[in-house]
Amino acid sequence: MVMLNRIKNYMEMIKVEHTVFALPFALTSALIAANGFPSLYQTFWIIVALFGARTAAMSLNRLIDAEIDAKNPRTANRHIPRGVVKKTEVLVLAIVGFALMIYGAYKLNSLALKLSPIAVAVLTLYSFTKRFTWLCHIVLGVAIALAPFGAWVAIKGSVSLSAFLLSISVGLWVAGFDIIYALQDVEFDRKEGLYSIPAVLGEKRALFLSKVFHILTLFGLIWVGIIENLGFWYYLGLAISALFMLREHRIISKDKTKINYAFFNLNGYISLSIFLFTLLNYLWNMIWSS
Repeated sequence: MVMLNRIKNYMEMIKVEHTVFALPFALTSALIAANGFPSLYQTFWIIVALFGARTAAMSLNRLIDAEIDAKNPRTANRHIPRGVVKKTEVLVLAIVGFALMIYGAYKLNSLALKLSPIAVAVLTLYSFTKRFTWLCHIVLGVAIALAPFGAWVAIKGSVSLSAFLLSISVGLWVAGFDIIYALQDVEFDRKEGLYSIPAVLGEKRALFLSKVFHILTLFGLIWVGIIENLGFWYYLGLAISALFMLREHRIISKDKTKINYAFFNLNGYISLSIFLFTLLNYLWNMIWSS
């Protein structure tokens, strides 16, 4: 029972449910790279590597930000400030996560393994960026964009324009909704000398930039569809995702108290919609070609 409670605390701390942002796009990337369905072996190790990377990144984030979190009323109830988990435990969890990610890359192919140190560097860097640059949202976008990029490399053993476009689109999408999420901490960030786009540019300009990022996301994903000759179902998924993005921005413009709903629920729907309709695209092709 004690061990189960500890595991539960770890899962809560790393916000395992937020995997819904990266995993569907990683699987979408794998589908497109395979031009159909990747093997179970590839899919398994992609998921293992992604879970390891996310565990490491979130553990480091909580560890590095522990003192800041303790000062912020919104985050003071997190696991390290409350003393629910120890810093040494979190550090070990981060190391294990990175080891899992690197081992997953090793099981996939040589290029994935060679690129894994870059992933370690980016995932480590992110947690420090808000201390010196308002580009922290972009760095977070790059960190999560490693998921579809890594999945592409895992399948192809190489990179292409589509891999970069898909990853850039995901990075802009993440940066856009992270700007919205940062609206909650504008006063605290200014007081503590921390950087974020809302704190530096103000709410109105920040929301405008978030919209621009999300529009660019859609253009990038359309471009991927054109290059990879994807069909109706893929574009229908993009259309549905665009509606979720529109709803997200409308909600935030009217009611800032619904930031968590817009951040988690709607963006989860976006990533899942694109994955499910991309999957349907290949299922449809398989049925009609048989």
